[in-house]
Amino acid sequence: MTFKQKIYQYYLQLVQDRIDVFRDMIAALTEDSKNDAKGSAGDKHETALSMMHLEQEKLNTKLREVVTQKAILDKIDASKIAQTIIVGSLVKANGIFLYMSLALPKINIEGTNIIALSPQSPLGNKLMGNVVGFTFEINGTTYIIEEIL
Repeated sequence: MTFKQKIYQYYLQLVQDRIDVFRDMIAALTEDSKNDAKGSAGDKHETALSMMHLEQEKLNTKLREVVTQKAILDKIDASKIAQTIIVGSLVKANGIFLYMSLALPKINIEGTNIIALSPQSPLGNKLMGNVVGFTFEINGTTYIIEEIL
């Protein structure tokens, strides 16, 4: 497995784990509301059910977001190496590794820090379609694309 494929697999697992957590939380909340409905009555009961329903809606929204992230990751071919920066490219600029995919947490693979960027982010947008040797500036610092993996 290549370095880039390890990064891809790590992020894929991270997103899948989030999906599993949200599904578990929704299932637990559904179970709680069923159990609560069996033996309660009155305004307190209705308020509790309303609160559970609101929480369930929030969790469902977050679950949809993470499922969308997974669908985006599923479209990436981690074995593909392009001459220009595309979604799925691993870019080395000034010794910093940037993974063009989604805005996800910074990770460390084999002692190397990886920053995941969305192509829609200001930096991601600046990088997309460019080649090795391209220079760009952020906050007064000039960066050069050293490698596209």
